[in-house]
Amino acid sequence: MNWLEMAIDLAKQFEGCELKAYPDPAKGWLVPTIGYGATGYGINRDTVWTQDQADSDLVNRMRTIGSQLNTLVKVPMTDEQKGALADFAYNLGLTALSNSTLLRLFNSGDAQAASGEFGKWIHAGGVTLPGLVKRRDAERALFLLGS
Repeated sequence: MNWLEMAIDLAKQFEGCELKAYPDPAKGWLVPTIGYGATGYGINRDTVWTQDQADSDLVNRMRTIGSQLNTLVKVPMTDEQKGALADFAYNLGLTALSNSTLLRLFNSGDAQAASGEFGKWIHAGGVTLPGLVKRRDAERALFLLGS
């Protein structure tokens, strides 16, 4: 399995898929959401997708993240590490990853220490979310497979 397949598997496991637009859990209808957490131009309250559209959007967004990871990461990475980092960035955004201690440690060559940083990203609104704990644990486990 390559990094893209691993990242997509993680995203599908933790995002779920909605084919009819729904309000963002944190921002409501200010950020209409669809598919595997897609937001942005062209998505509104009335948007409906097919499963193929949702799957295609996820693949395209992960590929974009993968390309950006190739720029952000300054050390060689395995497919497992790239898959874990891609899902992390998919969930939290590339800005969060690019400013993180996780990336700084990984880029310094300390993958083991970097893996310990996944568990720090489990809060939303100051509250620990069990779903984020599980997701970060899965990302860390995948990341360590490649270390």
